[in-house]
Amino acid sequence: MRVNKNDFVRAKVHCAITPGESLKMLRELQGLSQSELAEMTGMNQSNISAIESGARQMGRERALVFAKALKVHPAVLLFPDFDIAKVA
Repeated sequence: MRVNKNDFVRAKVHCAITPGESLKMLRELQGLSQSELAEMTGMNQSNISAIESGARQMGRERALVFAKALKVHPAVLLFPDFDIAKVA
C-alpha cells in the first residue's frame, strides 16, 4: 500500500495551552507526581506546582532541565502551541 501525504488531514489545534500546562500534561502522561519530577530535576515541588499553575514562568533554563528529565525536546515545553503556518 502506497501512502501519500494527501491521504492525511492536518491536525487541528483544539485549544491553546501554556508551557506550564504542557509540563503538567507530559508529567502526568509519564505517570510522575510533582514530587517525583522534583526529585529527578533537583527542583522544589512547590516550584513545579507554581509553573504548572501559571503562577511562575518556566524560562529557558528550567525548560532544559524538565526536557531532559521528561525525555522531550525543550521546544515541546516552551512552545506547546507553535504553528508554523502562523509565522511562515
